[in-house]
Amino acid sequence: MENNVVIIGGGAAGMMAAITAARSGHKVHVLEKNEKLGKKLFITGKGRCNVTNDCDVETLLKNVVTNSKFLYSAFYSFNSQDMMAFLQELGLPLKTERGNRVFPASDKSSDVIRVLERQMKQLGVCIHLKSTAKRIVIRDGHVAAVEYDHENQKELLPASRVIVATGGLSYKSTGSDGDGYAFAKDAGHTVTKLMPSLVPLNIREDWCKSLQGLSLKNVRAEFYQGKKKLYEDFGEMLFTHYGVSGPLILSGSAYILKALEKSEPIRLCIDLKPALSFEQLDARILRDFGENINRQFGNSLSALLPSKLIPVVVELSGIDGRKTVNAISREERHQLVRLLKNLTMTVEGTRDYNEAIITRGGVSVKEINPSTMESRKVSGLYFAGEVLDLDALTGGFNLQIAWSSAWLAGNNL
Repeated sequence: MENNVVIIGGGAAGMMAAITAARSGHKVHVLEKNEKLGKKLFITGKGRCNVTNDCDVETLLKNVVTNSKFLYSAFYSFNSQDMMAFLQELGLPLKTERGNRVFPASDKSSDVIRVLERQMKQLGVCIHLKSTAKRIVIRDGHVAAVEYDHENQKELLPASRVIVATGGLSYKSTGSDGDGYAFAKDAGHTVTKLMPSLVPLNIREDWCKSLQGLSLKNVRAEFYQGKKKLYEDFGEMLFTHYGVSGPLILSGSAYILKALEKSEPIRLCIDLKPALSFEQLDARILRDFGENINRQFGNSLSALLPSKLIPVVVELSGIDGRKTVNAISREERHQLVRLLKNLTMTVEGTRDYNEAIITRGGVSVKEINPSTMESRKVSGLYFAGEVLDLDALTGGFNLQIAWSSAWLAGNNL
């Protein structure tokens, strides 16, 4: 039992912790409730698995939204270049795409899981599938065992170290049901408020729903509450049957969660033509109007906007779509420019955990040693990955949190 390490959860953090602990000479057991390892990892990055972001540590930290200072030790001990080298040594070729996002060269998340699982087996890690941890046994302030269910049989696994790597609440279908938070609370830990993050948004306006399926590239999004700007960025977004999604919106969601708890509404303002100033866009529209001088306004915007967006813009502009272009006044044209530079909608709230990439909130990092990931309350108890109150933007940063925190835990048992 002396070197028995039990890891609860066989996802990204669990597999990394298992490999590093086994390399350090420990006897490692992984309890995974699913029939296979890495179920959430399998669907990340639309099944391509954005394993990390090829950037320096300062950039990693800048992309962490919650408790970035806690990750200094983890990121400086095991950074994204270390992770890339780690996977390449295991025989997984990688490639880097725009935004420094790193993927397996094959574009298959299953290849990432395969090399990690193969390494675990080579190191003699005992993988217990369809095994659901029920309770961490703690005696005299130290972990002693883990009780688990395997095919309706209760089992007890003695342990001198336990690493909780259960993930959060996002994508329940992968087994993320928040049991790690229950283990933490039972051990006397605080769990901060939980919310879905990196999540699509519900929009109040009906016209938004009529744009379902329309993807916009190179637009600027700004979120406001009253006069306060909560977030702004540039990129790609998607209209859906309930509102908006896409990388730009998912990143923005991480910055508006607290504001959503207040009664004051949040406005999402989209600049459809961020590369053009007001005057440049006005000149461009004037030019288009000149080429369509006798056409109706509703038929004059096809060079400027995607066809799906035209009826919405016509309606919101307040200009009669049947009006001929040569009859449109300067003020009406300026109204159109203002609309294209500031298409505004009202955020009603977020979608639920089943559509959220990650969970905001988790085990309070104040109660965890940042140099080892060990609990400050129970000796021999460690936490790694999404179960902790840590979250970052899209682009491979959340997976890097999982890898780095798990590497630190596995190396400091």
